[in-house]
Amino acid sequence: MNGYGSHTFKLVNDDGECFYCKFHFKTDQGIKNLSVEEADRMASTNPDYAVGDLFSSIANGNYPSWTFFIQVMSFEQAEKFQFNPFDVTKVWSHKEYPLIPVGKMVLNRNPVNYFAEVEQLAFDPSNMPPGIEPSPDKMLQSRLFSYPDTHRHRLGANYLQIPVNCPFRTRVTNYQRDGPMCMFDNQGGAPNYFPNSFSAPETQPRFVESKFQVSPDVARCNSADDDNFTQVRTFFTQVLNEEERQRLCQNMAGALKGAQLFIQKRMVSPHHLLLGAMMGYLDSLDTLGTLDSLDSLEDLQ
Repeated sequence: MNGYGSHTFKLVNDDGECFYCKFHFKTDQGIKNLSVEEADRMASTNPDYAVGDLFSSIANGNYPSWTFFIQVMSFEQAEKFQFNPFDVTKVWSHKEYPLIPVGKMVLNRNPVNYFAEVEQLAFDPSNMPPGIEPSPDKMLQSRLFSYPDTHRHRLGANYLQIPVNCPFRTRVTNYQRDGPMCMFDNQGGAPNYFPNSFSAPETQPRFVESKFQVSPDVARCNSADDDNFTQVRTFFTQVLNEEERQRLCQNMAGALKGAQLFIQKRMVSPHHLLLGAMMGYLDSLDTLGTLDSLDSLEDLQ
């Protein structure tokens, strides 16, 4: 499957110029899925099917790879974008903002010890190399805090010293020290306060976040009236083929079966069926019994 950064990030070049960006990892193996029926069967007979498939492929030298692309949007373009460029539920048109190839990610080694190298992994969007910064994306901003906080709870205060999480070719020198399970020399006798007179770490200007301008008005905005249908309708009518549309309807039907009646009615109303794009597929929903408790389809028209 493909992988996506989902959030909007910010790229900063050597000249200090900033651009918003999206990250895409496109599978070189092609997209392959299980049907709902197959997935249900696998969940009971072989719940680690995907892990085993990945492990076996790598062990056999069939290394999976993904091509890494970025989309780039200038600040000026973001001001004029028809959607909120920081809305994680929206995509950037590939026609307007084409994918730019950057490189490849290849998985070419299985873990020697699964616990040490996988269970202790701590992915965190606040771990950003120089040149990549967060955007005003509200969900990303919250994750910058919540992810490392979760890791501190799960793995301990010094989770960034665990070999699978620590910097690979450099020594950390900062003012964050102490706490249980410290794995190194705790930065020796260097002072743990700043400023100081003992040549302890200084702020490195090239690693400081870039500055940016903001508009003068700041307020809480209600996004309930945002356009949440145009992109989804385009996806359903222009991206999916007929078989994929049928599967989508079947998956929706399966999820709706256990919902309360008023939820079912709301979901299959003309307004929520992608503003009419899926009206022709009501029968697909009904044949799976989702609408058994509704009076008639005509009541929804």
